[in-house]
Amino acid sequence: MADGIAWDPLHRELDRWQAAGRVARFWLRDDDTIEPTQALETLMTLACQSEVPLTLAVIPGLTGEALAARLVEDAAVAVAVHGWSHTNHAGPERKKQELGGERPADVVLGELREGFRLLQRLHPARFLPVLVPPWNRIDAALIPALPGLGFAALSVHGRAKQGGPVPLLNTHVDIIDWHGTRGGRSEEELVTELVAELRDRFAGSDEPVGVLTHHLVHDAAAWDFLSALFAVTGRHPAVRWSSASELLGP
Repeated sequence: MADGIAWDPLHRELDRWQAAGRVARFWLRDDDTIEPTQALETLMTLACQSEVPLTLAVIPGLTGEALAARLVEDAAVAVAVHGWSHTNHAGPERKKQELGGERPADVVLGELREGFRLLQRLHPARFLPVLVPPWNRIDAALIPALPGLGFAALSVHGRAKQGGPVPLLNTHVDIIDWHGTRGGRSEEELVTELVAELRDRFAGSDEPVGVLTHHLVHDAAAWDFLSALFAVTGRHPAVRWSSASELLGP
């Protein structure tokens, strides 16, 4: 529940922002979209009701016309490029990665070019030229080539480092417990992370706080947290949920 004791630290932090006359910026990214599902409907309905702009990281090699037809009426939904096929090409002892150095760079970049063009064609009104690498990992040697493919930004997970060849629009709080239940993490843990991110912004960082979801694996805990988060932030004057396109600028 959004009014439970677990949410008190976030209430207090947002009140501090309000007292200082400041507004914290949030944005929402959801990964691994392929096609219309009941879970996607739940996410889109929740975001729409809460007036939270939603960015879907869509897997180009696995998607098609069905998703395009479903999204055609939803102006508040943006579509980013989630690699090509979300295939792990790393060795068995390495962290999973599709956009790594295991294959020739021209092959990897060729897939990204194809994925960019495909999603641009399928979703012309809501396409966002942002690359979201599967597993939030990309070989650093590939990044300088991204602007030549048309990408305006890169979105991974963690605090953004400034001065790279491509602007970063990152996420910071992942609501899924990937190393445990593979469902929603505890409210207490997630609220603690949100407050830590906000305190960093209050101290001077202007990076928006990115919340990361994966609708296909959400359990009741994940949905409950997301609903509560939208309720707490949606009615607080010190919060603004922004679209990815707004945060990227012209």
